[in-house]
Amino acid sequence: MLLIGNGQVITRDAKRPYVKDGAVVTDGGVIREIGTFRDMKKKYPDAEYVDAKGGIIMPGLINAHTHIYSGLARGLAIEGHNPTNFFEVLDGMWWNIDRHLTIDGTRASAYATILDCIRDGVTTIFDHHASFCEIRGSLFAIKDVAKELGIRACLCYEVSERDGEEKCDEAILENAEFARWAAKEKDDMIAAMFGGHALFTISDRTFGKMVEANDGLTGFHIHVAEGMNDVYDSLRNYGCRPVNRLLNNGILGEKTLLGHCIHVNPAEMDIIRETGTMVVNNPESNMGNAVGCSPVLQMMAKGITVGMGTDAYTHDMLESLKVFLIIQRHHACMPNVAFGEDMTMLFENNRRIAAKYFRKPLGILAEGAAADIIVMDYKPFTPFSEENVDGHMLFGMMGKNCRTTIIDGKVLYKDREFVGIDEERINAWTLEESKKLWGALNHRTY
Repeated sequence: MLLIGNGQVITRDAKRPYVKDGAVVTDGGVIREIGTFRDMKKKYPDAEYVDAKGGIIMPGLINAHTHIYSGLARGLAIEGHNPTNFFEVLDGMWWNIDRHLTIDGTRASAYATILDCIRDGVTTIFDHHASFCEIRGSLFAIKDVAKELGIRACLCYEVSERDGEEKCDEAILENAEFARWAAKEKDDMIAAMFGGHALFTISDRTFGKMVEANDGLTGFHIHVAEGMNDVYDSLRNYGCRPVNRLLNNGILGEKTLLGHCIHVNPAEMDIIRETGTMVVNNPESNMGNAVGCSPVLQMMAKGITVGMGTDAYTHDMLESLKVFLIIQRHHACMPNVAFGEDMTMLFENNRRIAAKYFRKPLGILAEGAAADIIVMDYKPFTPFSEENVDGHMLFGMMGKNCRTTIIDGKVLYKDREFVGIDEERINAWTLEESKKLWGALNHRTY
């Protein structure tokens, strides 16, 4: 049993959103009670105490779309790579990396990504993996690292025809085997989706194979209309727009998550809404790839559940929170939009997305919810209350404010130090794997 106290508690629970001098008590991976620090200390005198040191106690953050396979790319420059459009970004950088990513490279990428997530207060990730060098067993390798480090993860593999039919079929099989494993295990720390890359790399024949292999086990996690490539390909080769293709091929539904959805029109939005399909926006990645601004405000106005991810551009969800507001206001040429949608995406819709795949409620501090809790170092110098906490998060907090991360009732990161995790050993091994990858990409020794 843990008692996390001596801080201001932000619950994200409408019934009791804020406790000024509060505490959270956990037991067996779930939240047992929330109350004042004084009352909880008196009621649970034998609980292990985690001191928030006057900081903010809040739910762990959820990243609804990331890519572990990019974990070793930090600082990497591929010689001769100077992209001028989105396809060149994909083919010259990301597909190039995953074509050289071994199983050990995948493990190293998972270690690097997950450690950063824990540092930044992210307790649940939805990952979309690709390692076309070695496909089979890659999701299981990521699963093993996730379980070792203690993060909650929903995993899938990126089906694509870009490297031929054999690799495509291997990717389908990897998804199917992992989805069957997850369904059998019923582990509330690890879940599965069925992944697909952009539509311009997937034919209708492959969609048919994906649906057959999935056999209703889980929802699909797929990139949609991130660039105009999807739109041109769907219109030219299939006579319809991307979302219509997904509908025609049985991909949409209440457990399916569409990444990006930048170049979708109102009719496509209506299809997404009517099928109960979810969307995830990745603002920094979209800006970095120069692919456009997703019409999130319009989608949300139509009642579509739009969550927030990072596309691995960062692991800091509060950074994405800030950038989303900026790009939407810049695009709309209006300085008074997107604030409410911003908060809803990260703190409500990501929770709704997670609820499709994990049994215990996530992203909320409430009795019976998962004991995924973070403590943020934040000492406000202006008035702070339940009425303006969102403004403080938007303009005052970053992932690097995280001092303590608890997942499933286990303290993984305390006072900025990992607990029971040999960070130095992991980093040393990861560095060697990154040297191998960089060497293969640039044909030289690092």
